[in-house]
Amino acid sequence: MDVRFSIALPREAYTVPVVREFMGEALRANGVGGECLDDILTAASEACANVVDHGDPAPSYEVLTRIRHESCVMEIVNTGPDFDPASVPLPDLEAESGRGILLMRGLMDRVTFDRSAGGGTVVRLHKRLRDEARVPSRIGRRAAALC
Repeated sequence: MDVRFSIALPREAYTVPVVREFMGEALRANGVGGECLDDILTAASEACANVVDHGDPAPSYEVLTRIRHESCVMEIVNTGPDFDPASVPLPDLEAESGRGILLMRGLMDRVTFDRSAGGGTVVRLHKRLRDEARVPSRIGRRAAALC
């Protein structure tokens, strides 16, 4: 299986739940379910919220997803300022924000931050998929449901 889908949106706060709903439906339609789906959507929501909050002056961003064999890779791409995750301090345990990167890393198997070809940042969220958690997809075939 090699499935790809994407969505491009303005860099506005209302788009974070839009991405979550769109990507959730697309992943479920391709057999992704359970905790794995929740992990992927939570990590993606955190990455998108970071773009919305810190991606100025970029007017938009894009979320690309690829399900292939035993993995799901989601890329959150923006053309805002370059980002160095090493420059982000560990969050204060009492803080109301600042835990997004830590959360992404805890939920996903691998998280990388790279420069975008057009400037800006690509956040790649990798999740291994396992066959033992297969669920029927909406399009009548069985797909590797993740985790």
